[in-house]
Amino acid sequence: MNTKNNFILSGLLAFCWITNAYSQEKTLFNVRQQQATNAATNVAKSTKPVVPEGNFKKTTLTRDFISEGVAVADLNKDGKMDIVAGYYWFEAPNWTRHEMAPSRVFDPRKEYSESFLNLGMDVNQDGWDDVVIIDFPGKPAFWFENPKNTPGEWKKHILADSVGIANESPGFIDIDGDGRLDIICGDKAKKQIVWLKPPVKPGDTEWQRFALSKENVPGTETFSHGIGYGDVNKDGFNDVVVREGWFEGTADKKSGNWVFHPADLGEPCSHMQVLDVNGDGKNDVVSASAHALGIWWHEQVMDEQGKINFKTHLMSTTTAQTHSSIMADLNGDGLKDYITGKRFLAHHGRDPGDSDPGILLWFEFTPGKEPYYKEHVIDNDSGAGLNIVAQDMNGDKKPDIVIANKNGVFLFENKMKK
Repeated sequence: MNTKNNFILSGLLAFCWITNAYSQEKTLFNVRQQQATNAATNVAKSTKPVVPEGNFKKTTLTRDFISEGVAVADLNKDGKMDIVAGYYWFEAPNWTRHEMAPSRVFDPRKEYSESFLNLGMDVNQDGWDDVVIIDFPGKPAFWFENPKNTPGEWKKHILADSVGIANESPGFIDIDGDGRLDIICGDKAKKQIVWLKPPVKPGDTEWQRFALSKENVPGTETFSHGIGYGDVNKDGFNDVVVREGWFEGTADKKSGNWVFHPADLGEPCSHMQVLDVNGDGKNDVVSASAHALGIWWHEQVMDEQGKINFKTHLMSTTTAQTHSSIMADLNGDGLKDYITGKRFLAHHGRDPGDSDPGILLWFEFTPGKEPYYKEHVIDNDSGAGLNIVAQDMNGDKKPDIVIANKNGVFLFENKMKK
């Protein structure tokens, strides 16, 4: 009888283990999708042809999937901007490929890379640009120290005492106004909005962690989508926006007590941009769906209780899976434009529409003139990854666009006339 019971118990334990493993995998997939509202109905395709306008010169550096993050920096100090994608860098002007540390090409239909967002900056202030890499959500970020043109593997440093970076849209933003980019994100362990500050003194390698919010707040889960930074209430202090609301900023950016105001800022999204879209003097929020269909501007309004809330307006259904965005003045009119694009094969082809053509878009804003924006197509065979670079790469004083994703690594030189 005991043998029979042991056999049954062993079978039950094995079944539970298999069920739990499957459940965890299924839960991870569901969380990664964020179960975006109306995802099933948001896959309707736009009927208009998606044709590039021809204002950008496209260069394909590689069709290999090596990173969904991208950065630019002058890594060899020759005066030319190089392109970084994960553990690789491409040397300008011929885009010769070099490896910073051992890596490989990934299968876009089966794997994620170990590089989700990238940033080029001189971290230790030794006069040589380094490379910051944000890994899979929830893992600590790190940076590669530039070996100053000497051969061999680049030295790897972990950022800020191994803070697990939560939220899939961390931002590279100068939080304290010192002229150096910081990282705003969620802290996986504390579930707290934090920012990571690069070393202050030349030669230092350690980043510092500072909290903006209290612990256990919205927007800080490992796979949360959407975060932004800007002055929502026009009090002179920048605030943090997440899709569940906004954290009211103060002069103290190290206090960990910014008050959270619940508000409706739409579906799971990519980087959230704060700007006055319609010209009414109030700052709105622009966002794009990370894993479903939709690009929106959220108009700032007052609710029945006299509190700030937002009314969502659909801007575009041209492409789905728009998992990153950046602002830059592409057309030289003095106003920053909104750039986004499809994260090709975001979930390896398992989401509705995520294997559709990789479309890259930009929107110019027309405050005071409805509908307050105009959509432009840059490309229909690239898309965007998890961060986008907009920077002058050829010295013509116009921002160009660099992207890396499961489609490859691409440069788009801006040929628009001012």
